Amino acid sequence: MTSYSQVIYLRKSKPPMYKRLLYILLLLAATTIAAQKKPARVPAYHGLIERIQPNGDTVYVRLHGDERRHWMTLADGKTLVKENKKGYICYAKKKKSGIIVDTCKKVKGKNKKEKNI
Repeated sequence: MTSYSQVIYLRKSKPPMYKRLLYILLLLAATTIAAQKKPARVPAYHGLIERIQPNGDTVYVRLHGDERRHWMTLADGKTLVKENKKGYICYAKKKKSGIIVDTCKKVKGKNKKEKNI
């Protein structure tokens, strides 16, 4: 027969293993939750940026938004659409549905090629 002291010894020897397993599971759960946190958004540069059109014109634009939602405007505030299929920056217009589309009207700026001549 087992004595009372042997039973207590057996009961005391098991919990540390379960505690270690519990700590590992809690650490794993905390790490998983922390890894799913979304990164902070970074705002766009606030100054004017020089963009060169494929025909050599220089256009100065201002960026707005963050890495997920962004757009460009001219210095006077007119909204622009990112480059179209040919690589030009175009003026934008807002449809009745609220979607912004390009007007196919290219933004004209100063021509660098003419300055160098």
